[in-house]
Amino acid sequence: MNGEPRRNVRLLIEYEGTAYAGWQLQHDRSTVQGAVMRAIELALGEKTTVYGASRTDAGVHARGQVANFRTASGLAAWKIGHALNAHLPEDVAVLEAGDAPAEFHSQFMAKGKHYRYVVRNDKYRSALDRAFCHLVRGDLDLDAMQQGARRLVGTHDFRAMATQNETKKNTTRTMRRVEWVKHEAYLHLEVEGDGFLYNMVRTFVGTLLKIGKGGLGPEDIPRILASKDRRKAGPVAPAKGLFLMKVEY
Repeated sequence: MNGEPRRNVRLLIEYEGTAYAGWQLQHDRSTVQGAVMRAIELALGEKTTVYGASRTDAGVHARGQVANFRTASGLAAWKIGHALNAHLPEDVAVLEAGDAPAEFHSQFMAKGKHYRYVVRNDKYRSALDRAFCHLVRGDLDLDAMQQGARRLVGTHDFRAMATQNETKKNTTRTMRRVEWVKHEAYLHLEVEGDGFLYNMVRTFVGTLLKIGKGGLGPEDIPRILASKDRRKAGPVAPAKGLFLMKVEY
């Protein structure tokens, strides 16, 4: 393989995050990045780094994670995808594999992301969806939650809506869409933006659910954002309801 041009392969990956400590490689815990890198080594006989578009946290799922890695393999890209799936655990799957331009980088070239958070608003828990939604019992004021969501759209300093911001100099992001969509007993918060801070979407959810329960009002959102104080916002919703749906380039 020495001296051969190293191709850049782009992957579209789906995974259930329940058993993983997130995407990013950790030496003492199972991660999705680690699982993909092991599959590459087994399938192609190479040790290489896989770059992911989003460093999803422990317990967070993905339907549209984008990743890329460099390889000297001459195997057709679609065959690489099948080869990786043969060595990946059942809760991680390659949905697409293709050759990418040499300069493509899944993280640094991303222009935006779409996340979905799933709430089950019901008296009873679900056996089938227990790992994929956050159960909230009792009535929710969906209209007030929708009004609050609309106030998160636009360009704002979201320091109050995220944790671990001590090292972040710039906490301003632009949200193109923050909207609740109802599907029977399920409420989906669809969030699309140019970038996200740590726990930002899950804090959106915790804050909007607090509005739905009457603990805050939609009119409190601008005040919370202006305060830049994390203590003013709602709690961080559980990771299991969050999905990375799509990465935009």
